[in-house]
Amino acid sequence: MIKHMPWYIRPFNSQDLRTALLSDWQKKVEDMARVAVQTKITSLAGVPSWILVLFRKILGLTGANHILEVVPNLELYIHSSVSFEPYKDQFASFLPNPNFKYREVYNATEGYFATGDGDLLLLVGNGVYYEFVPMDELDREHPEVYTLKDVELGQNYAMLISTNSGLWRYRLGDTVEFRELNPFKIRITGRTQHHINAFGEEVMVANADAALAIACRATQSSIVDYTAAPLYMTETKTAGHEWLIEFETLPPDLSAFTDLLDSALQSVNSDYEAKRSKDLVLQKPVVRSLAKGTFHSWLKSKNKCGDQHKVPRLSNSRKYVEELAVWGSSLS
Repeated sequence: MIKHMPWYIRPFNSQDLRTALLSDWQKKVEDMARVAVQTKITSLAGVPSWILVLFRKILGLTGANHILEVVPNLELYIHSSVSFEPYKDQFASFLPNPNFKYREVYNATEGYFATGDGDLLLLVGNGVYYEFVPMDELDREHPEVYTLKDVELGQNYAMLISTNSGLWRYRLGDTVEFRELNPFKIRITGRTQHHINAFGEEVMVANADAALAIACRATQSSIVDYTAAPLYMTETKTAGHEWLIEFETLPPDLSAFTDLLDSALQSVNSDYEAKRSKDLVLQKPVVRSLAKGTFHSWLKSKNKCGDQHKVPRLSNSRKYVEELAVWGSSLS
């Protein structure tokens, strides 16, 4: 995109073409940090977890206490792709200005769908026709499909789009929940393939992000990334969930953090709460702390470094959890 950027936009972009086209992500982050130190930057855009990597690199180069000491004109951060909730407190410490502006955009290769701060205003005059499939209908051969006039609040929908560029009933793979109907405002709740519903608990990424944020604030901890999957029942054990979390700041007591995460998840998801009742279906989750650098090095091993690649947060399969557990133990 930067390579083909119009000439009249280039003066407003700090990243030069050589840096933008670097395939070595580590080198790219170092060069971007040097550019940020030397340039009058007023806004940043990117995936939160990767922007935090850039922030740490900038502070490492300069010895500053926070980013605004180095980039005093910075006033806006635009984020997308993953929930901002688990990273909000970390950004506040890097950008200690109560008036700093944050904006979320919901865009993809296929189109630009919504924007806002928290709940996102759905863009209905932007060349996109929207349809919505309830998640419990998604795997049926002939699912119910709703237009905007039929949607309801509090329901998780998979989004289909038809566009004036030629897409026809294309499944984006995202799930959304409507927060207002006049005007239409949505919140991205996860991915159609990234949720845990092994026992009817219907845990979406938005639930996990919200519960993690509550547990982190209560324990003054912070995370780099996480993934979770079911623990399937055996003859001797009931079912549950296993969480692998790479902490930026460890909680003082991992067991207390686990209890807080569990209770917070029950508070934001009634299906999970019902399955946890008296430990009859689900036992208390197992939370494992991974060595620092686990997720980054795991992505790097798959040639997936950079802000276009994201960690699969939730899955009914244990593939990612088992891979990362082995990978993290090798770094300990």
